[in-house]
Amino acid sequence: MPAKSKAQQKAAGAALAAKRGDIEKSELKGASKSMEKSMSEKELHDMASTKRKGKPQHAASQ
Repeated sequence: MPAKSKAQQKAAGAALAAKRGDIEKSELKGASKSMEKSMSEKELHDMASTKRKGKPQHAASQ
């Protein structure tokens, strides 16, 4: 599942780093904290590796 915004991509990257042990889980906040708990490492990798070009900073809320 690709990221829909730059902010979502950054949150996924932080969650992935925590899941891999590169940063402490206690450093996570907000969306990245819930992503780390609810998504697999592969899902986080797929979302974090999305190309940034053409993505809005934040996704429009519906």
